[in-house]
Amino acid sequence: MSRYARFEHLRVDKPDEHGVVELVFDAPNLNAVSEGAHADLAEVWRAFDADPEVKAILIRGEGKGFSAGGAFEMVERIAEDFETRSRVMREARDLVYNLLDCSKPIVSAIHGPAVGAGLVAGILADVSVVTRTAKIIDGHTRLGVAAGDHAAICWPLLCGMAKAKYYLMTCRPLNGEEAERIGLVSLCVDEAEELLPTAREVARELATGAPTAIRWTKQSLNNWYRQVAGSIFDASLALEFYGFGGPEVREGLASHRERRKPRF
Repeated sequence: MSRYARFEHLRVDKPDEHGVVELVFDAPNLNAVSEGAHADLAEVWRAFDADPEVKAILIRGEGKGFSAGGAFEMVERIAEDFETRSRVMREARDLVYNLLDCSKPIVSAIHGPAVGAGLVAGILADVSVVTRTAKIIDGHTRLGVAAGDHAAICWPLLCGMAKAKYYLMTCRPLNGEEAERIGLVSLCVDEAEELLPTAREVARELATGAPTAIRWTKQSLNNWYRQVAGSIFDASLALEFYGFGGPEVREGLASHRERRKPRF
C-alpha cells in the first residue's frame, strides 16, 4: 500500500471488503517499539484519517503478545540525549492527540503483554477487546519515570481515581478479566481464539454503520479527554520526560536489563 510505505517500521494490512485496515505490531522482542516505530505510530493516524478507503482501523499484535513497549535501546537514548528526549516527547504527545483526532473508529485486539506506546493505542482505541489472560502493565514508575504517555488523560476517567492510582503507582499487572471488570477496556473474551473474530466483528460493524453519526459521536466523546484532561496529560508528559534526565531511570533501565528488582 503505497500510501503507507513511509511507515516502514509498522505493518499495515490493506483494507478488507468492509474497509477495515489492520495496523499490526510485528517486531522482535514481543513487538517492542523501536525509535522508528514510535515515530511512525505517532503519525500513521493522520494517514488513516485521510484515506477514503479506510472505514475503520483494527490494531493488533503478531505472535505471543500485543506489544512489550519501548525498546531498551530507545529508552537508553532518551535518557542520554536531550535531542532524542525532546523529539520522543513530541511524538508521545502527537501519538495521543493524533489518535484521538482520527475520525475513523478504532478497535484494538489485545493479547499477552501490552505495555508502553503499544498500550497507548490499545487503551485509547474506541473499542478495546482483550483476552482473559492479557497482561496490561503501565511500567513507568518501575522504570523510574512518572506515568506519562496516555495514563493521566484516560485511566481516571475509565476506571476511577482509586484504581488508576493503584495500578499506575505500583506498576502491578492487570489481566484482561480485571481490566474489563474495572472499566479500563471494553470487552474481555474467554479464549484466545475468540479475540480476533470478536474484534474484527466489532470493527466491521463500525465500518459499515452510519459513518458521520459514528464519527461525530466519537468526536463528541473524545472531548472528555481533550477538555477535562488535556492539560493534565501535558503536565504528566512533561514530568515523565523530565524524569528521563534523572538518576532513577538509569537504575530502572539497569534492573530491567539485569532482570532484577530495582534499588531506588
